[in-house]
Amino acid sequence: MLKINNLHVKLEEEDKQILKGLSLEVPAGQVHAIMGPNGSGKSTLSYVLSGRDGYEITEGEATLDGESLLDMEPEERAAAGLFLAFQYPVEIPGVGNMTFLRTAVNAQRKARGEEELSSAEFLKQIREKARNLDIDAEMLKRPVNVGFSGGEKKRNEILQMAMLAPRMCIMDETDSGLDVDAMRLVADGVNALRGPDRSFLVITHYQRLLNHIQPDVVHIMSNGRIVKSGGPDLALQIEDEGYGDLLAEAG
Repeated sequence: MLKINNLHVKLEEEDKQILKGLSLEVPAGQVHAIMGPNGSGKSTLSYVLSGRDGYEITEGEATLDGESLLDMEPEERAAAGLFLAFQYPVEIPGVGNMTFLRTAVNAQRKARGEEELSSAEFLKQIREKARNLDIDAEMLKRPVNVGFSGGEKKRNEILQMAMLAPRMCIMDETDSGLDVDAMRLVADGVNALRGPDRSFLVITHYQRLLNHIQPDVVHIMSNGRIVKSGGPDLALQIEDEGYGDLLAEAG
């Protein structure tokens, strides 16, 4: 599904290298988690994969189902099946949630050569998915994320994910600022979307999210590269012991 090989990336404005030969593969149907100390490059990886400006790829490649992500515009990556859940979802004043979602869904369907959803079919789908995510119908009528709590913003992103049905979902510290109940709702939404044709890359600081979203593989990132990979027990080890010994061992 997602394959990253020897990726080197630097900040354009500061000429500062952030990713330093990162390699990673997420097969179809799997959930991989990335953990690591602050400044290790976790969020930079998510931004580069989604096509955010301000970064220069100096070496390496990233492909989705064999197609080069790095050669695509951000909207082309989205149409190809890539979705990024932000650490801090942005507010879009004046744009209703329903309008935003229907426009996004139909733009992607059009880009893939599929028929656009009618108003009736769209309403049927979004109401069903919102109900499953415990999202109030009134929330759908409000401007995107305006006045939403942290938990509402994250649940709204999961709703976007459910409607867009991406094949590769990248979640950048989606547990940031969530209380236990909100985190469980978000995790339940993610787990409901798991399947053989959809993969997840979950970037997190804390093992607690992984109590609810059981990963197949956990990667530890430091200084712009993956330094160790293992099963879910690796996240528990980090929770108990911290990163010190592991990073010292990795050199």
